[in-house]
Amino acid sequence: MEMLIWGGAVLTMIGVSALFWCIILAMRARKSGLPEDEIKAQLQRAVILNLAALAVSGLGLIVVIAGVILS
Repeated sequence: MEMLIWGGAVLTMIGVSALFWCIILAMRARKSGLPEDEIKAQLQRAVILNLAALAVSGLGLIVVIAGVILS
C-alpha cells in the first residue's frame, strides 16, 4: 500500500506542476501583445491543460486516500 501512497503523491505533484505551468502560459499570453483572437485561442488551450492538470491532481489524491485507507 505504500506504493499507492507514493504513486498518488507523484501524480498529485505532476498535476500541481502542470497547474503552475498553466498560470505561466496564461501570463505569457496576456503579455504577448498579440491580437485578441489569438490570445483567446492560447487561453483556450491553457484551459484544456488546466482541466487535465486538475484531473491528474485529483486522481493522485484519490490514490493517496485509497492507499491510506487500505494500509
